[in-house]
Amino acid sequence: MSLVDSADGVRAIVNVDVAAACPRCAAGKGCGAGLLTGSGGDRQVEATIPSGLDIAENDVVEISLAPDNLLRAAVIVYGLPMLGAVAAAAIAYVFSLGDAAAAVAALSGLGLGFAVSRWRLRRTACLRRFIPSVERLS
Repeated sequence: MSLVDSADGVRAIVNVDVAAACPRCAAGKGCGAGLLTGSGGDRQVEATIPSGLDIAENDVVEISLAPDNLLRAAVIVYGLPMLGAVAAAAIAYVFSLGDAAAAVAALSGLGLGFAVSRWRLRRTACLRRFIPSVERLS
């Protein structure tokens, strides 16, 4: 772990061993979060340090993300693309465009959902919500 200054104060850059942190990742059955970033190895995560917690570089810490923020992130990452795919396929069904058109529409809706998700996650206000915090020294 290392410490960096940011506009919001001091933050910790935490090296997370994905296989050690997540039993599903260790078993090779992860949620798919590593598909775009590569699987395995260490990842660096920026985390806020709550006031009153005295940590130094190279300390081992526990970090967490609030459960409601984890659910919001999952809805943005997985829900919006799925909603786009289902909505586009439903529109193709309503207009009786046939199976091939419904499949193309679903893929188009999936792509649009990914684009909306990506746009949403790139907004600064959204990103600030999903920054984990250091809970305690391990």
